[in-house]
Amino acid sequence: MKLYAISDLHLANERNRIGLLGMQHHPDDWLIVAGDVGERSAHLRFALDVLVPRFAKILWVPGNHDLWTLADDPSDLRGEAKYRHLVKICRSYGVLTPEDPYPRWPGQPGYVIAPIFLLYDYTFRPDEVAADDAIDWAAESGVVCSDEYLLHPPPHSSRQAWCNARVRSTAKRLREAVQDGDRTILINHWPLRQDLAVLRRIPRFSIWCGTRQTEDWHTRFQAETVIYGHLHIKGTHFRDGVRFEEVSLGYPRDWNQKRGVDFYLRQILPAPDTWMTR
Repeated sequence: MKLYAISDLHLANERNRIGLLGMQHHPDDWLIVAGDVGERSAHLRFALDVLVPRFAKILWVPGNHDLWTLADDPSDLRGEAKYRHLVKICRSYGVLTPEDPYPRWPGQPGYVIAPIFLLYDYTFRPDEVAADDAIDWAAESGVVCSDEYLLHPPPHSSRQAWCNARVRSTAKRLREAVQDGDRTILINHWPLRQDLAVLRRIPRFSIWCGTRQTEDWHTRFQAETVIYGHLHIKGTHFRDGVRFEEVSLGYPRDWNQKRGVDFYLRQILPAPDTWMTR
């Protein structure tokens, strides 16, 4: 029995959909899907139609693309309503979400698997850049995330406010769920640490990549491994002895279709003997 992870399937791209259809069956294993399945509810349903029959259990967290509201989306669901709609779809397939009780890993005692949803608050920026200037600072380099136009925060007053609410509620749930001696697998679409949000070609995109409020969550909540995506920079990193795994598939240019999607499944448990280090 194994626990695998992948993110950023981006199923608006036909080559990614074809690749997913070719995935092998893993009937004894669990799979983490760490966000950015696609921009439409139909993309999530497509993914679950493929993955649920192939794995014993699926765990899902949303990414920013999943939460977008496109102009031609007939539902016009926004913000929290869009997120709750996706949670409802997942539950109809028996898929675990950040709104469900955190499961314990049946393959080995003492592991709590925690899908979480936290967003970002523009704090992944230099100290000298004021909070109110963060978006303008990024725009100076020609970078503005599409979230500014497509990811709406209602009923929250802003994406920062939504992030703050999620951080508070998630921290409370983790404190209640994690017992002394437990090890956690923390799963969030966005990286939990600023020093992992390093994008050499577009460095100021970092403000849309997480929150400093979670810098110590890997030690605070006894993490064995932290799973994230979003950056499209696959790799394994270690901080304070904790393993951080960026598990994105990405756009067609980011992966080798000849290898197939199975090649990009990252084994989380049992811990593998080798790492994808960067």
